[in-house]
Amino acid sequence: MLVDLEIWIKRKAQQYFENFYSARDIARLKNKDFVIISRNCWGGQIYQWLKLPYNTPFVGLFIYTPCYIKILKRFDHYMSLELGFIEESKYTDYTTNYPIGVLDDVEIHFKHYADEAEARDKWNRRKERMFENKDMDNYYFSICSWRGLSEVDLKDFYELPFKNKLSFGCNDFLEGKENRHIKLYNNKNSSHTNAPNGKKLFKLTFLYLDLVAWLNSGNIYRTRFKD
Repeated sequence: MLVDLEIWIKRKAQQYFENFYSARDIARLKNKDFVIISRNCWGGQIYQWLKLPYNTPFVGLFIYTPCYIKILKRFDHYMSLELGFIEESKYTDYTTNYPIGVLDDVEIHFKHYADEAEARDKWNRRKERMFENKDMDNYYFSICSWRGLSEVDLKDFYELPFKNKLSFGCNDFLEGKENRHIKLYNNKNSSHTNAPNGKKLFKLTFLYLDLVAWLNSGNIYRTRFKD
């Protein structure tokens, strides 16, 4: 019983502090119509934190780096396509038990969806909501080294013609050259090449970046940990 009480107290304390800082960020946020394009759950966590509707279809899913880079290079083309589904992924690093969507030659892994119908419905509704925002300067693109990210991938990412770009990684590819690349400090649970998954990365973001300032202005203001 004592252990259960301690766990309950810790959870309540964590919830209190998260609610406090979330409310603070909501009060600071001036730009409430932004679109986050992310390859994993990092983007969805931002909308949840700021208690805003999902203005993007890139929620509750993940995309392997090669497919993600393809989508970004021809963003308008891929976003104009109808979503299809396949039974097996071309990536075979682990067994899937969720819907796998396809747009032409790229895969979208709907990890947090029950079935194809739910994935298609939410993808289309959120894509339509995204299209309501015609200002590409209010689109915010991110990439991270979760499941691998090469120097070429990062180079391709930063050559994309988008105003707001941000990357996270446990590498030095762009150190000293690109202040929009957030170098994550390694710890015993992370490798040199792999960043945490989307949810864990979101929690770490506040240690490196003033997220609300980025959304308000597009400028990068570093916080506790700096290169």
